[in-house]
Amino acid sequence: MKNVLVVGGGGREHSICWKLLQSPEINKLYCVPGNAGIAKIAECANISAEDIPEICKYAKEKEIDLAIIGPEVPLFMGIVDELEKIGIKAFGPNKKCARLEGSKAFTKAFLARHNIPTAEYKEFTSKEELEKNIGIYGYPMVIKADGLAAGKGVVLAQNADEAQKAIDDMMGDRIFGSAGDLIVVEECLKGIEASMLCFVDEHAIVPMESAQDYKRIFDDDMGPNTGGMGSYSPSLVFTPELEKQIMDEILQPTLKGFQEDSLDFKGVLFVGLMITSNGPKVIEFNNRFGDPETQSVLMRLDSDLLEIMEAVVDNKLSEQEIKWSDRRAVTIVLASEGYPGSYPKGREITGLDAADGDDDLVIFHAGTKFDGDRVVTSGGRVLGASAYGATHDEARAKAYELAAKIHFEGAHHRNDIGLLHPTE
Repeated sequence: MKNVLVVGGGGREHSICWKLLQSPEINKLYCVPGNAGIAKIAECANISAEDIPEICKYAKEKEIDLAIIGPEVPLFMGIVDELEKIGIKAFGPNKKCARLEGSKAFTKAFLARHNIPTAEYKEFTSKEELEKNIGIYGYPMVIKADGLAAGKGVVLAQNADEAQKAIDDMMGDRIFGSAGDLIVVEECLKGIEASMLCFVDEHAIVPMESAQDYKRIFDDDMGPNTGGMGSYSPSLVFTPELEKQIMDEILQPTLKGFQEDSLDFKGVLFVGLMITSNGPKVIEFNNRFGDPETQSVLMRLDSDLLEIMEAVVDNKLSEQEIKWSDRRAVTIVLASEGYPGSYPKGREITGLDAADGDDDLVIFHAGTKFDGDRVVTSGGRVLGASAYGATHDEARAKAYELAAKIHFEGAHHRNDIGLLHPTE
């Protein structure tokens, strides 16, 4: 029996905790800092996910057998290395490997070096030089802050004025701080966006079931980028032929590249893809479960998540037979008024019992906390209304029915999650 610690407090971490608790090997589940939903199924402590010394101390006190790192920032800060120094196994890439998400330029160079399909790109460290190259690949112009920016550091400028504003924001006003010291400009890939999460150790890369998420705040892929407004699994665009092509042209070359570059990656690799007329191309790598893809994907996992994670940490992933449900899953994100900009907090949430007693429905908490006995909003993305269905349409209908029963002032969600949208 194992004591397990999950680090993080969003919808991704709630879904990880929910799935871990289905393992018979769990003795006690802990989470820092957690949220109101996680607090109902795990022991939570009010420790920031970025306070690595305190997390290490807490893990020692609770005799943790495995720590699972949810968010990208502590991974980039080296939390896995620090936990391993004190003898605690950790699921997630070490600091060296975490640069794959922590630096867009690092990843683009990796992709180019190993001939992995991706968009053309150029790097800029000078605002003046970047301004001279506005529209270099035409429009939309993809402008990315190199460093971590909470999923918001990418702008698709539709014209020169929008490009100039993005440059002013990132390199002039430094809205993302040092993350904008280097800017990556890419050609805009046309096609349908999809996501593939993979378990990875030093010897194997094993894709999970496919998923699609929706980054823009409004219907029809309009408005600014967010952390993700909904997801479904499996992706409607994936075929056995496409999955084989992704494995042959992207995933296996990535694993080989890790080995050649001495990147001993262990954890989850999130591969953001654009399915173009010229085949699949990599948009981005992330070092961890995607959010809200994880909510839909883990609902369909039939195998023991704890066993898989332990196998990854021990470099025994190839020995795992991972099984998935044929059922479909859809997740609708309910967001706060004003998100992804500034938003109010502390608004009471009702209807949180709407999924009780129905095994096909789950409410995953993201930006929530307790205020006395009340559950109130504390983040931009507040909740995920998730549902199973025998078919995609059934899962989608159930998820929207569930979302309609949850209320807080200013709540909003997209109405087209589960529909297929090209990003053009």
